[in-house]
Amino acid sequence: MFGKTIKIYLSDASASGLRHVEIVNWSGQAVACPRSKFSELKAWEEAQRPGVYFLLEQHATDGRNNVYIGESENVYDRLVEHFRNKDFWSEVVFFTSKDENLTKAHIKYLESRITALALDADRYDLENSNTPPQSSLPRSERSAMEEYLHNIKMVMGTLGHPLLEKLDATSSNKEEKKLETEEEEIFYFKIKGLTAKGKRSNEGFVLLKDSQMVKETSDNFRENQKKLLEKREDLTNDENIVEVTNKCFILKKNVLMSSSSYAAAIIAGTARSGPESWKNSIGKSLKQIEEESI
Repeated sequence: MFGKTIKIYLSDASASGLRHVEIVNWSGQAVACPRSKFSELKAWEEAQRPGVYFLLEQHATDGRNNVYIGESENVYDRLVEHFRNKDFWSEVVFFTSKDENLTKAHIKYLESRITALALDADRYDLENSNTPPQSSLPRSERSAMEEYLHNIKMVMGTLGHPLLEKLDATSSNKEEKKLETEEEEIFYFKIKGLTAKGKRSNEGFVLLKDSQMVKETSDNFRENQKKLLEKREDLTNDENIVEVTNKCFILKKNVLMSSSSYAAAIIAGTARSGPESWKNSIGKSLKQIEEESI
């Protein structure tokens, strides 16, 4: 597994303005543009090419974001239509090629694969009404597009949109498995006869499917943890995420939290120290493991 160098050009020296993104030695390129700067895209020749694009909604809360995925032989022309007819998005990210080798068949293939990956990852809600069919490509072209797709995932994650990456992704490559550390091990939190499972990730702490949650919340939690209380209520009121039993709530899918303490509080219904609450299979706390690592 090799490292990658990603170059981001800030057109107006603003981290939230128009940005051009490229990976060293890759023929592809990406442009990220906030809706407020959309009129400036007309002057960008990168937008006048065939490519795939993401219309992204940014929430101010912890709610799920929405995304629309599409393709066009002229990205800018299609985006003009969406600018007029779709109101939900606040940023667009599109991918085109620096050369002329990205064809209609290529972008149709990418659109179909990207949509399937986004549905599988289940991190954003798709605005698309259907999943587009894959175009037929020769084996060598499919391999080239899978590499292109890998780079799209990397760039989207770098821009803060990991919508194609599964929360429970595990390494399948032998080289990557050799690099795995204790960060991938499972931690357990036991409270009131219930058991929750989780693991650390680069984005925070992931509560794992089948984790059990205490039904009641403490008075202190309701009074002093308003944001966490809202998050917990959002989770427990969503039948797609939580199963309700007489004894407890049970997670039906993985849920990303910003920290182990937030994850522990969501489970317990009261403020808890995550590093002290979560323990591995031999009873060593996350706090002990973190202290040993330094």
